[in-house]
Amino acid sequence: MFVRLNQILHAELRESVEKQLHALPLASGAEGSTVDEEAFTKNLQEQVQLSEQERAQAMELWQTAAQELDRLQQAYQKTISDGQIHNAQRQQLKVHFSIPALICKVNGSVYVVQYVLALLFNLSCCCRQAKAELRTATAKVDEMTKLLQNVQDQMQRREDDVAEAQGREDAADRRLQQLQAALSQLETRLKAASQEAEAVRREQTVWERKVGELQSRCSTLEEEKYEALAKVRESVQVAEEAALQKDQALLREKQKAEELEKTKEAIKQLIQDAAVRTRKEVDNVRKQCNVQIHRMAEELSALQLECADKESQIERSRRERKAVEEELEKVYKEGRAEPEFRKIDALHQRCLDAERMKDDMGLTLQSTQNKLKKMEMDYSEELSRCQDEVRRLQSSLASARDDCVGVSDERLQLQQENLQLRREMDELRKATLLAQKNAKQQVSQMEQEYSLKEQGLSAQVRELEECMRSSSAEMTSLVTAQQKRTQRWKEEAKNLIQSFETKITGIKAELNRQKQRSHELEMQLETDHNTVAEYERQLAEYQEKTSRLQRRLTQAEQRATTATQQVCVITLCILCRYVVTLTWCEGFIRLECCYLSLVLFFFFSLLTADYVGITAKENSHG
Repeated sequence: MFVRLNQILHAELRESVEKQLHALPLASGAEGSTVDEEAFTKNLQEQVQLSEQERAQAMELWQTAAQELDRLQQAYQKTISDGQIHNAQRQQLKVHFSIPALICKVNGSVYVVQYVLALLFNLSCCCRQAKAELRTATAKVDEMTKLLQNVQDQMQRREDDVAEAQGREDAADRRLQQLQAALSQLETRLKAASQEAEAVRREQTVWERKVGELQSRCSTLEEEKYEALAKVRESVQVAEEAALQKDQALLREKQKAEELEKTKEAIKQLIQDAAVRTRKEVDNVRKQCNVQIHRMAEELSALQLECADKESQIERSRRERKAVEEELEKVYKEGRAEPEFRKIDALHQRCLDAERMKDDMGLTLQSTQNKLKKMEMDYSEELSRCQDEVRRLQSSLASARDDCVGVSDERLQLQQENLQLRREMDELRKATLLAQKNAKQQVSQMEQEYSLKEQGLSAQVRELEECMRSSSAEMTSLVTAQQKRTQRWKEEAKNLIQSFETKITGIKAELNRQKQRSHELEMQLETDHNTVAEYERQLAEYQEKTSRLQRRLTQAEQRATTATQQVCVITLCILCRYVVTLTWCEGFIRLECCYLSLVLFFFFSLLTADYVGITAKENSHG
């Protein structure tokens, strides 16, 4: 009966422990166990073998005790009387009544063990959740770094767009210079046209002189005299009209010169604005580089301090390990008795913990050294990039200054050309006044000659009339040809002026578009800087979250270790309670309880060993 009850209890306890062991999560993708874990598992296997041997010995003792009990019962039944049989039966009933209480206590201990296992399962879930959060945080950090790299590439493309816009501005400047060269060619053509007009005027004066001579020869007719005077007046009027046209041309030329001055001033202002903007960008880039260098230097000093702390911790762990090893050697030399085994195990555990801490510290030191090297490389790359940026901006500033000097030289040259044109116009004005004065003098001389030679020319009237007709026809043809030529020159000058004005408006529109494009690029650059600052802030937040998750993970591991210790303490307390409460039972019941306690202790030791191995694997995987 007791054997069956013991077997039932053993089977129930085994099933519950196996279910809880199957319910515990296994770490996926765990790496190979270290040397410490192998030693620990070897020690546990030895303990399991010893417990199996003790269980076999207890079973043999229990079987011998059961056989002896049967033999004693048979002998006792032969010798005792009926009253003694009644007392024995009553005692046996007491034992039967005490067994359910014992079973209830065992079930209560099983419930306690199940509660502790559930607590361990919750702790392992918390650890797994914390590790999952840590992995997601690291993935987010990697994603943010990739996004930051994309933003930096976009900023590089925006800077290339700015450089392209500057190239377009340079092309617009070259086009403006070409238009200025075309304007100078038009001015030379205008000078040539004015020279041709002067030659025509000279030819006209020659013909007018011939007409005067013919009119002096026609001294007989007063009407011809009036006609000659009318022609002279017409020639003077034509000269005045030519002078008026010349003044209008000078006025238009002055207006063009003023417009050219305005365009040059606008270009100079644009160049100055570009130089100021480049200086500001150079200053901003220099400030940003200085801030980044200062921040990297601070991070470098912090990492160096952290490395020094890690090295001091490693040195301290080495000293502790050495002290523990010395103490172990002392204990083994002295050869203490069996009660000192617990202290030896504790020292061995401390040694294992010190070695594990040493390995962890070595890994953290190596990671910090790698981070330090990476930060130094990033620092050197950032410094070289900033220096290249400063050189590029300085070269662009020097080119802008050279462009300003070239524009100022062109302005001085154009001013000198305008002064020369004004001098030539003054000389032309003086020449026209002198020609008018000479014409008046010639008219007076012709009147005198006409009055003197009026009588001698009456015979030559017919010949002079024929010559007059032919000369008048030639004069009219020449005048019409000259008028057509002047009209054609006016139309050509007007067309050239219109084309020049359209080109200037197109250049102004292109400059406005370039200004708008540069403004848009500056706004986009500013927004990109803001997004980069936001990404850096989010990266710092994710780093803080990862550190917080690591702290939570360490706390969960500490709670798991404390829970395992509490489980061991609870099992020891339960065993003590069972030993105290079962002292009054019979010998065979005491043997069964001892066997049950040994089985419980064996399963609890296996459970704690599996849990410690799982947590160690999860830590190594994390």
